[in-house]
Amino acid sequence: MARGRTRTGRRDGGGTGRRIAVAVAVLAVVGGGVYGGTALKHHGDAARAEPAGAPYAQTTLVRRTDLSDSRVLPGTLGYGSALTIRGAGKGLITKLPAPGSTITRGKPLYWEDDQPVMVFYGGTPVFRTLDEAAVKAGASGTDVSVLADNLKALGYDIGPGPRGTQPATGAQKVPGTLLTSPLLDALKRWQRDTGQQQTGTLSVGQLVVLPGAVRVGAVKAQLGDPATAEVLSVTSRRKSVSVTVDAGDGDRIRQGDEVSIALPNSKEVPGKVASVGTAVQGGAVGESEPSGGDTSPSLQVTVVPVDSASVRNLDAASVRVTFTSQTRENVLTVPVGALLALQEGGYALQRPDGRLIPVETGLFARGQVEVSGAGVDEGERVVTAS
Repeated sequence: MARGRTRTGRRDGGGTGRRIAVAVAVLAVVGGGVYGGTALKHHGDAARAEPAGAPYAQTTLVRRTDLSDSRVLPGTLGYGSALTIRGAGKGLITKLPAPGSTITRGKPLYWEDDQPVMVFYGGTPVFRTLDEAAVKAGASGTDVSVLADNLKALGYDIGPGPRGTQPATGAQKVPGTLLTSPLLDALKRWQRDTGQQQTGTLSVGQLVVLPGAVRVGAVKAQLGDPATAEVLSVTSRRKSVSVTVDAGDGDRIRQGDEVSIALPNSKEVPGKVASVGTAVQGGAVGESEPSGGDTSPSLQVTVVPVDSASVRNLDAASVRVTFTSQTRENVLTVPVGALLALQEGGYALQRPDGRLIPVETGLFARGQVEVSGAGVDEGERVVTAS
């Protein structure tokens, strides 16, 4: 809260004047560091004018600088949310990867009955048997597309099989790739090259389809467990920071925004907003938090370090993220306490001799305010209450 200060004016022609005490109230927004000045209150009766620029008046300089509206929020550094992998085979688990391992396209994720369960990239799991019988039936679909796309990406010739919307039974049409014999031949060659049984058939449970390369998180199964159990969890290979923000502030944060990440050793590294969640958590009417915690509506924002090497030695940590929603470059600024709210509306700055300079206000941030006007110049000294 800015301290009250006295402004003295003179009437034209001398004589009498009046003393006005002005209190400037500063509104502080706790996460954002945004401040504002408020109102004017008139006290006392008319009195004899006194010389302006009283010697006890505190002054400050009008400065030219960059002004940013930023907020600092706590975050958690890690590998992001984990995806649990559940087996779909009929055998037993005979080999498991080590936590922290990286698994890429065409590599085994775990072993069932001493046969590798491989990873393909895509969005559709293998949900049926793909074999010569399926070729004769004219099978097509997005699961076939996953098989074709991955074999081609691994360097195998899949033949000229048609793509696009293919006819299924009756008048129904299924989008995706048509299963062909050349595609199954490519599958058989890949099975041979990777130590699998060369069947030329793809069955449910032989592949795990993931969005991309992953890092093995927690291993949940033990050797000898049924392959239908929860086997392990996987995460992104890239470290990220998860930040909870007020839902009302979500529109001020955009994907690609630059941020600063403060690590536990106080080192700051640059980062970028990777995603802004759209699912609002908490804040339901009548909903109460059993632990007495905050239930205000919130969103999850994901931030990634620009240089992954900057967090190489940290697998998990509590960090602080600075978001900057506005930046005003090369503007004139004064402390908020230097503003006088005028009775007739608007704001002014006061010179030490008592004269007023009308100003327009811009961005309020970190106890400073952007000012502009015909009579305000860089380096000018003005009276301030703080």
